[in-house]
Amino acid sequence: MISEGKIVTLAYTLKSSKGELLDQSDPQAPFLYLQGAGQIVPGLENALEGKSIGYKGQVVVSPEDGYGPEIPELKVKVERSAFPADFDLQPGLQVSAQGGPQPIVFTIEKVEGASVYLNGNHPLAGQTLNFEVEVLGAREATPEEIEHGHAHGEGSGHDH
Repeated sequence: MISEGKIVTLAYTLKSSKGELLDQSDPQAPFLYLQGAGQIVPGLENALEGKSIGYKGQVVVSPEDGYGPEIPELKVKVERSAFPADFDLQPGLQVSAQGGPQPIVFTIEKVEGASVYLNGNHPLAGQTLNFEVEVLGAREATPEEIEHGHAHGEGSGHDH
């Protein structure tokens, strides 16, 4: 049964509300996470709490329980001159800017003349997430996994 402190082995498919495939686990290497450590979006983690090995189902996660709503203030226009002259500005490229204690990652949405349009929202912010999941396994986390806050996997020679 999935509960806090368990390492969960999960197969999943993530689709947009339009049915577009956004992500999926590798069938040869299912996804491992530590329940209760905030490694997956809260809506999915909450929905999996209490489920048993073998559970298969669909989980719909609202933006508020996923990657959050889109924040308009994180969409900004900056001048091309803010970047090094030889920097190849291409839509989809990610750049970071210092915005307090943590850098903020921005995605270049478009470049028009001397203006660069950046978006600091997560690419899935504001979207409803549609997961198909299968719980393949659940085990107690090792003390090391709990200390590190994530799964290390079977036979892992994991170091930090």
